[in-house]
Amino acid sequence: RPIPSLTIERNYTDPFKTRWLRWIGPWRASFSVGQAEGSTTARDGTLPVLPDVKFLGARVDFRPRPWLEIALSRTAQFCGKGRVCSLTALKNVLIGHDNSTTNPNGNPGNQLAGYDFRITSPWKKLPIAGYAQFIGEDEAGALPSKFLGLLGGEIWGNSPWGSFRLRGEIADSACEFTRKDAIFDCAYRNGVFPQGYTYRGRVIGHAMDGDGRMYSAAALLVRPSGESYSLLVRKVTLNRGGSTPERNHALSPVPSQLKNLELQYNRGFSIGQIRLGLGVDDSSGPTRKGTDVRGFVEWRQGY
Repeated sequence: RPIPSLTIERNYTDPFKTRWLRWIGPWRASFSVGQAEGSTTARDGTLPVLPDVKFLGARVDFRPRPWLEIALSRTAQFCGKGRVCSLTALKNVLIGHDNSTTNPNGNPGNQLAGYDFRITSPWKKLPIAGYAQFIGEDEAGALPSKFLGLLGGEIWGNSPWGSFRLRGEIADSACEFTRKDAIFDCAYRNGVFPQGYTYRGRVIGHAMDGDGRMYSAAALLVRPSGESYSLLVRKVTLNRGGSTPERNHALSPVPSQLKNLELQYNRGFSIGQIRLGLGVDDSSGPTRKGTDVRGFVEWRQGY
């Protein structure tokens, strides 16, 4: 569930007019501040929670070239019951003075920050794009480090059956995910906040929680009549590092795997829109094995 927050956002993308900043191109920015749950235990009752923690988020994205999009993002937890919650603490969070290893309890907050970008082919005859995101769990030299990440690419075009889009993606929520020996029990965890980087027992980040790896492939076909078909296939490895007494995983206490397939059909009518879906989940792990099938029918009334 979303954290109750107040958000300020630039609602248009016009470039700067000054020549010193015009090179940034179209840009947007948002800033939000909110407060997490007030209880002392997570929703499932398994994790201790420092109540009334404040949450801060900021993001700036810009397009210096028509084929290049770049974004910078930053989020932080700070304050909380029994902790110092002052303008000085907020200032230290904003300027990044919160990564002391000699006195972790004196840190004003817990932050994640990183970059993402998307590169689109400038040639119309080559409709292809690649994208990536790197989020640092720690900092080194005032810059993000120990990255979690996501890499993907997609192609699109037209066919005799309609327009199509194909996408492939890999996401990894272990620290230093690009290295052969990734760091486990690191992502979304912090010694200052016992619940880690969570809200109501779920991570404020990738749905896999930490130490997960997800491979996914998706296809979308839109027919000339407007009806569409979509397919999504995923293979997920959860909690590769296993749980420790100081760390409970939100989805699986032990390493496990999930294979997932989802099909959807959409069609619009003059009086509304219908959407049909079918999903198959195959779980394998020490605590759960089996296959679940689910489906749904959704009708949206036109106005």
